[in-house]
Amino acid sequence: MSQYLNLPVEQTVHFGPYRVHPRQRLVLEAGQPLRLGRRAVEILLVLLEHAGNVVSKHELMARVWPKSVVEDTNLRVHVAALRKALGDGQSGQRYIITVAQRGYSFVAPVSLEPVEQLARIPHPSLAHNLPPRRTRLIGRQGLVENLVAQLPRKRFITLVGAGGIGKTTVALRVAERLIGHYRDGAYLLDLASLNDPCMIAPNLCALLDLPLHEGDPLDAITRRLKERHLLLVIDNCEHLIDAIAQLSETLLRGAPHLHILATSREGLRAEGEHVQHLDSLAFPPREMPIKGYPALEFPALQLFAERAMASHDSFELTDQDIPLVVDICRRLDGIPLAIELAAGQIGVFGLEALHRQLQDSVALLHNDTNVAAPRQQTLRATLDWSFALLTDCEQTCLRRLAVFMGSFNLASAAAVIVGQHIAPDQVLMSVSQLVAKSLLNVEVGDEEVRYRLLDTTRSYALEKLTEAGELAASHQRHAERCLTLMEHAEKDWETTPTRQWIARYALYRDDIRAALDRGLGPQGSHAVAIRLTARTLPLWQELSLLREHGLYVSKARALLRHSPVPCPRLTLALELAHASFNYHTQGGTPATVEAFITARGLAQQCQDLAGELRAVSGLMTVNLSCGNYQEALEQSLDFDRLGMHGDPTLSLSTQRLRVLAQHFTGDQTAARRDAEQVIQRLAQSGHLSRFSHGFGVQYDQSVAALTVLARILWLQGFAEKARRTADLALQIALQINHGISICYTLALSGCVIAHYNGDHSRARERLELLKHQAKKHSVMLFHDWASHYARAFDDETLEASSTNAGLIQDIVVTLRIDCVNQAQVERARNGAAGWCSAEILRADAEALLAQNDPALERCAEEQLLSALTVARRQNALAWELRSAMSLARLWQRRGMDHAAQDLLGPVYRRFSEGFDTPDLQQAGALLQKLARRLGP
Repeated sequence: MSQYLNLPVEQTVHFGPYRVHPRQRLVLEAGQPLRLGRRAVEILLVLLEHAGNVVSKHELMARVWPKSVVEDTNLRVHVAALRKALGDGQSGQRYIITVAQRGYSFVAPVSLEPVEQLARIPHPSLAHNLPPRRTRLIGRQGLVENLVAQLPRKRFITLVGAGGIGKTTVALRVAERLIGHYRDGAYLLDLASLNDPCMIAPNLCALLDLPLHEGDPLDAITRRLKERHLLLVIDNCEHLIDAIAQLSETLLRGAPHLHILATSREGLRAEGEHVQHLDSLAFPPREMPIKGYPALEFPALQLFAERAMASHDSFELTDQDIPLVVDICRRLDGIPLAIELAAGQIGVFGLEALHRQLQDSVALLHNDTNVAAPRQQTLRATLDWSFALLTDCEQTCLRRLAVFMGSFNLASAAAVIVGQHIAPDQVLMSVSQLVAKSLLNVEVGDEEVRYRLLDTTRSYALEKLTEAGELAASHQRHAERCLTLMEHAEKDWETTPTRQWIARYALYRDDIRAALDRGLGPQGSHAVAIRLTARTLPLWQELSLLREHGLYVSKARALLRHSPVPCPRLTLALELAHASFNYHTQGGTPATVEAFITARGLAQQCQDLAGELRAVSGLMTVNLSCGNYQEALEQSLDFDRLGMHGDPTLSLSTQRLRVLAQHFTGDQTAARRDAEQVIQRLAQSGHLSRFSHGFGVQYDQSVAALTVLARILWLQGFAEKARRTADLALQIALQINHGISICYTLALSGCVIAHYNGDHSRARERLELLKHQAKKHSVMLFHDWASHYARAFDDETLEASSTNAGLIQDIVVTLRIDCVNQAQVERARNGAAGWCSAEILRADAEALLAQNDPALERCAEEQLLSALTVARRQNALAWELRSAMSLARLWQRRGMDHAAQDLLGPVYRRFSEGFDTPDLQQAGALLQKLARRLGP
């Protein structure tokens, strides 16, 4: 609750069907939470505090936006949205009125009551993605209650009706009522922006946080949903009926706790489907005598009155007006959208003139025999009538806004609208008029006002845009606006907190997809689309949509290669994106290396230092993955030679990458020092610079730094600190919900350290999470690593690989020493194996000892002594303990108990934690055995 409000927080405020709990900032309607935005609740609380009195606009803005400067328009939009959500004007009930030149006043009777018990009220934040309520439901309460009761039993219901009849509104209200009744949540899958049936599964996977499988994704999705208890609302199915019918049948057969509520203009004709037809809103029949306000019990009239008051604040419905409103609702067949469109013109004509307009313009809808035209024809005629009443400027605005796939703000609207015949200063007024006339919906957020066309209106406007010959030009401006947004996003990436960045830019995903699909197609505007592809890296990076990004990059690269004069900087950006995509999906293949090398050459040609740094760091990452640790270290030194002094962001990223090279080459002392400095610097920077933006392979910097520090700590003998650090890295990655970073920390530390420490249940749990995340985000490199771990965690005998498979094979040897191969032994002997050299040498020695050949025993002993030397030089106490144990056991078998004790004892005593881990337990047991044999 706002710190400025003085409502009695220990009481509830009651008005109409609503109860307000000031302390919880909770508004209940008939016992159910009314999901309003934060700003809307603040406005309501301020008005309730001064109920019966006028609150000036200045005071409202100062109280609700205490730290921001906002326009009067912003306040008007929020108040209008609040009125709409409360049903202000329905059945003649007024809540908030505008006092001309003064402000707003809450005029309904208010009472105070003792605080109610809230324990049984479902919290509105339970798992769902349903949009906040924007309008009060009118005339559908009985249907909603019936559907709420039926859906749990019938499992699959399709709401069927004409466009504009209110299918989406009813479906969302049913789902809202059922929030908290489904253990795993209620989710909305809106198909309005999809035209390709192949995109249904990827969007459903993204919605439900499921991995996207190749082949038959439906079977994979069904398996994942088998135990989930959830409600899926599938909206706007009419253009994808066959695909949705198949999807629904498959899911419902395989997921017994899944329920589906769909909306469509016609039934899906699917197995198990129950069709619920939506009729028009009821209005008085012709034979019924109309006597004033009793007619307002009919929902069609209630809707008209409410929307008319919302459109024109001074509108009052009198007894003599009722017959006119009834006739209007009859002529419009009770279609909610048509009624809203008509009511939206009340401020222009007044009621009598509006009635005459509809008599003249929509007369063709009914003939003398009173046979109603089809409802869809009624809606079409009403749209034609509403469109004809718009000014030329408003018509142009509505047409051009049809290119948006989702919601948009005023700046985006202006970018697409402004052009021939429309000046920038005309946009705000035209958009406001389209909202007032119910042709454009407004979505009032806490920080921004956004707009959206209903699917029916958008389809109509798109037809008009095509007829006007403006489609191509509007698409061009739309693509250019998307490019501008992504350029802003790229600049904001380094300075904006993650959640705020995602909230700001993820909204444009569908519009960017549409712009890229059009622009990269045969008839598209290739130049803008290629630039847009290069600028969308942050968006796909934040959303972990590697596979999708890779497809766009491949198309853009192919187009750029065939360009007469390809731009080197664009080519550089696409090569770097392609290389990063290749690395995560295929690993350090020759194609990945070639892409990074090509990018470095282009960067040098363009004298682009940041591009060269990204290419060099990409090659370094590839070398680390391939086990070429020394080469990676040499490349990390290139950063200093390239010169980055004075840039704190680049130097931070450089230091973190140097930590990786130091750790994997075996210099754990220097690696820990630098890792701790990186983490300290990140904390001081407020963690705004999440990614190593100057570099080619992107992970969250905090996650990456903690991940490598956890590995260093474990090698240095701090098993508990390592576990806590690895847990923190995973916790941050999960908190920011960045899939690639989750995969990275699980693969490098999460799974491994849990297994090192003997926590096998946790290791397997994290392995399953790694498999899930890698599959979901198409990070096939780490999915391959997960397969290696799965085999290593298995107790069955593993066959050692005959070749060096890089870093993952080195890690596997530290988990299972029976996996060592001769190529790894040679690398360990010549120092190329870096961080794991001591453990590889020990593994080879144990393999020699297992042959029980006295001639090989001396070789094994020398190998173990070498392993000890390497471990000590690298300050890898964990490997030193393992090598000391192996050598102590050998000496024990020879009867050299004193030597074995003198070797192992000092190493064991250097540990200060982790005594419940397998290595230290075995070392402790061996020392006890030696002590008993040696006696007092």
